[in-house]
Amino acid sequence: MTGESDKVGSAVVLAGGKSSRMGRPKAMLPFGGEPLIVHVVRRLGLLFPDVVVVAAPGQELPELPVTLVRDDVAYQGPVGGIVYGLRACGSAAGYVTSCDVPFLSLPLVSHMASRLPGHDVVVPYWEGRPQPLHAVYRRSVLPLLEGQLERGELRPVFLYDKVRTLKVGEDEIRTVDPDGSSFFNMNTPEDYSAALARWERTAMDAVPDRCEVELLGAARLRARTSRVSVDLPRPATLAQVLSALALELPALVGPVITETRDGLTAGHVCNLNGRDFVRDASRPVEPGDRLLIMSSDAGG
Repeated sequence: MTGESDKVGSAVVLAGGKSSRMGRPKAMLPFGGEPLIVHVVRRLGLLFPDVVVVAAPGQELPELPVTLVRDDVAYQGPVGGIVYGLRACGSAAGYVTSCDVPFLSLPLVSHMASRLPGHDVVVPYWEGRPQPLHAVYRRSVLPLLEGQLERGELRPVFLYDKVRTLKVGEDEIRTVDPDGSSFFNMNTPEDYSAALARWERTAMDAVPDRCEVELLGAARLRARTSRVSVDLPRPATLAQVLSALALELPALVGPVITETRDGLTAGHVCNLNGRDFVRDASRPVEPGDRLLIMSSDAGG
């Protein structure tokens, strides 16, 4: 049975690498009309109420709806970033990735998180190699990672034989991410050019999965708008819609949307497609659905 200690409620994005082969900071590369780090954070925000970005000391980043932490010592490799990120996580475990993964598959991320029960680390193996920056780590492994950092063991793989590690193989990965798009990262200008070309091809044909959210009463007053369209992961739940709505309208967090960004506060209800009042945050939401958020005394 999955308990609260198995909940992966955080994502950690490592942004403080040297970007030496790229020749300029990867986090700030323009991608889809916004800095790459914004693109990645926006995607992960659809799944996780808590996103942590780990940056180098003095690194320039745009304003982001995240917990921002900086390395105590710059360029300590992936282990350093994972240590600083996990320390700042607001949940028992975090999904860790880098800032240069423009085609991250949210279904794969969700699948990885779902495999945590009974394990300390869940790591995918793609093309025969571990992918430590697409993995889930419990915060309980922090002491071991901190020890590695002190010894200069800067590769996460040194941890895996010391804890309960689930290695997710390629066949399992392909059931949710058939072409392994999650593992396309950008290390060189050539990689960046290829990513832009792929994004343009995808964007020409892609129709975003979205749902419409209408706000009434106090929610409308706080948001200063009556209607907003939010992007959905696939599959999506009401909790994920509310998390996406919180990113679009942060003024709703606290008064209308819970601080964990996965539910509504007492006194507010959600109606789905004008038919059902929905109170279960795990309720599926489909593209094209219409959600109405209102005070409970207005119809709940």
